[in-house]
Amino acid sequence: MLKKIFYNRKIMVPIFIVIIVGLTLVAFAPMLYSIFTGPGVTTEPINADKTEPASTDLDGNWEVVKGNPSNYTSVGFTFAEILPAEETVTSGSTNNVSGQAEISDGTVNSAHITVDMDELTTDKQVRDQNMKTKLFETAQYPEATFELTEPVDISSLPEDGSLGDVELTGDLTIKGETKSVTETFQAARDGETILLGGNIPINRLDFNVITPDMIAAKIAEEGTVDIRLTMIKNED
Repeated sequence: MLKKIFYNRKIMVPIFIVIIVGLTLVAFAPMLYSIFTGPGVTTEPINADKTEPASTDLDGNWEVVKGNPSNYTSVGFTFAEILPAEETVTSGSTNNVSGQAEISDGTVNSAHITVDMDELTTDKQVRDQNMKTKLFETAQYPEATFELTEPVDISSLPEDGSLGDVELTGDLTIKGETKSVTETFQAARDGETILLGGNIPINRLDFNVITPDMIAAKIAEEGTVDIRLTMIKNED
């Protein structure tokens, strides 16, 4: 019986095709899985290992700059992706950030940060495309912003380059939706620069960031906006 089946081409060809397809899926499954998953690109906290004592006064007009390799400017997000087999944490970030702050008598009176959402990357091209077109809809909402709404005294920040805590209150705008947030950040006076870093917990639904049905992974509602800024005084 088995010998007849083996020599029957009409039966064996489909069987071999099924076997080949099955083996191919097994071989490529890890690669396909990695296309849609992975840690992404994370905005790290301030690295205080190489900071230097302050070399300029606090008062003045400050602007966001790229920063050095230890503390380059970056803003992004972190959310959990919930898949059938596991839960992974994914981050996306961009260095395309601009902003200004005005400080007088050691108090930040105004500050505004703008993030180019179309430049966010997670290190996976397919995921980047889904993130921009289906989640953040960057063609319609190309920018996210943070606007300080309450003055904050930073005169007590250490002058030796070490970290201090700063509580900021402001309006966070994502996809045209604005929410007031208050969060404690870390800050440091590093040579001629001021460093600011921290994470703002958010619920993505508050900003109308909805997961479309066609995205396989379920994205957690709770996540963070991750921030690390380098600012330098504008002497003009």
